[in-house]
Amino acid sequence: MTTLRSIPVIGMLLLSLCFARGQDQGLADSLAMIYKEGNIQGQERRDLLRQLAFNESNDHEQALRYAEELIDLSIAANDLFNLYRGYREIGEIHLRLGNFYIALEAYYNGLAAASKEGNKAWQGSVLTGIADTYSEMGNSSNASKYYNEAISLLRETNDTIKVGIAIINAGDEYFQAQKYDSALIYFEESAQIFEQHDYLIGKAYAQGNSGMVHAATGNYELAKTNINEAVGILEQLEDSYAISEYLTYMADSHWEQGDINTALQYAHRSLEMARQFGIKQQISETNLKLSDFYEKLGQPQESLQHFKEHVAYRDSVNNLETVQRMADLRTDFEVSKKQVEVDLANQQKRTQQIVLASVGVLSAILLWFFVAIRKEKKKSDDLLLNILPEEIAKELKEKGEVESVRFENVSVLFTDFVQFSKIAEETDPKQLVKSLDYYFKKFDAITAKYGLEKIKTIGDAYMCACGLPSPDPQHVQNTVRAAREMTKIVQESLQSTNGLNRFQLRVGIHTGPVIAGMVGTKKFQYDIWGDTVNIASRMESSSEPGKINISETTYEAIKDEFDCTYRGEIEVKNRGPLKMFYLV
Repeated sequence: MTTLRSIPVIGMLLLSLCFARGQDQGLADSLAMIYKEGNIQGQERRDLLRQLAFNESNDHEQALRYAEELIDLSIAANDLFNLYRGYREIGEIHLRLGNFYIALEAYYNGLAAASKEGNKAWQGSVLTGIADTYSEMGNSSNASKYYNEAISLLRETNDTIKVGIAIINAGDEYFQAQKYDSALIYFEESAQIFEQHDYLIGKAYAQGNSGMVHAATGNYELAKTNINEAVGILEQLEDSYAISEYLTYMADSHWEQGDINTALQYAHRSLEMARQFGIKQQISETNLKLSDFYEKLGQPQESLQHFKEHVAYRDSVNNLETVQRMADLRTDFEVSKKQVEVDLANQQKRTQQIVLASVGVLSAILLWFFVAIRKEKKKSDDLLLNILPEEIAKELKEKGEVESVRFENVSVLFTDFVQFSKIAEETDPKQLVKSLDYYFKKFDAITAKYGLEKIKTIGDAYMCACGLPSPDPQHVQNTVRAAREMTKIVQESLQSTNGLNRFQLRVGIHTGPVIAGMVGTKKFQYDIWGDTVNIASRMESSSEPGKINISETTYEAIKDEFDCTYRGEIEVKNRGPLKMFYLV
């Protein structure tokens, strides 16, 4: 494999908390006997159910039943710890099975319990699970956001193992972006943490993930060495899920070195393990790999069979029917149809020899149809996720519409470039747009880092908010941190010689209730309304170059954490005098 783009490859293996904690099926079997006797009640029963839900690794359905009973009993007893653990176990199981939306729902419920208790270690664990799920769904933006939140929280605790887990999984996002040097740095940091604590399974995952980076960069001998060592450890620990995915990278490495028979053996062994444990995502991706192998070997019948199985399992993971319904509602059909025709023409050239030689014209049509659906689904996913927040896109796909919602506590941030209109009159339009694009891309990265939702840009103004569409107890603090970083980047650029237009920046923040919803039918967008938005805009226009101007409401929420200077009461258009503060 020259690069990951040349051969279809399964995504980097995530070290989930469930795998990392060391399940013990033998212990589960012993505890099941105690459970069946039915003599334990109260706190002891909840603790027993927690151990059963965690350690039961052979029967996913039974593990889910244990976790569901644990949740019911914990709600009745107001036992937040076991409530959090019950939801987390359900999230772990469904993540392994590829039931991503169910996993997310469970994780968010677990996060609510952890947040209510105020336990940072619990919150960090669940945030890692949420990030893992988004990563498996291919939503790198949300995955990075939640990994950063998890790492930040977990670094404040004494649980360094969970810090290592979050770090190794965050490295996956660099891997997916083909930033291999950065990915390797993350894996090496996690390996050091696991080494210090002699944490065997963590060491195995760090070793295996490093091996996959080496495979991606063409260092196949080192890749095989690392992955073989990881598989050796994981075989002792009976972690078949991890072994299954690592074996696909062994298959890639042997294939690229011309050892075809060994490559096929590794791929088939991976598929057998995935089938044995019902891992739908792995079954789908390994079948796709085998289809690619057999196509290159000139064995069309085997290639088509594996491709069909890949499609069947992929659709069960991604909920094709829901995605297609969303596409029908919100995409331009004529444009999509033309794109599919182009895609099918290209696909026809690649598959014609395979199909006609083995299964005839009817199978060719079926294969082309599968390709068309795959292309259309990806276009629809990309379209919505570029326009709407993840939660809003999900609601749109499921309901065909988005209900307006009132959020009681949200922080709204506005930025504006000083004397932009004057500079625009004297600047080449292409140069001006290039300069705005530079700054707004920086702002986009900052909003993603701190969990803010970009609402829109209006000319040279940038508007974002925190605390929606999902509530965030740290929304004011995160908005202030984002504002500081935006201001810093713009100030530093004043000394830059990159050839772009340079501006001073005004920033304004206000906190309060807003109404959020989606407007439009063609060029639709997620937007917010209310007095809070108007006051935030007034905070910006009342600010000064290089300053962050905040309202009294925002100040009261962060005054114990951030230094501020009182400006007094300042007259605001249509509002009268308002108290304002500069963030120092």
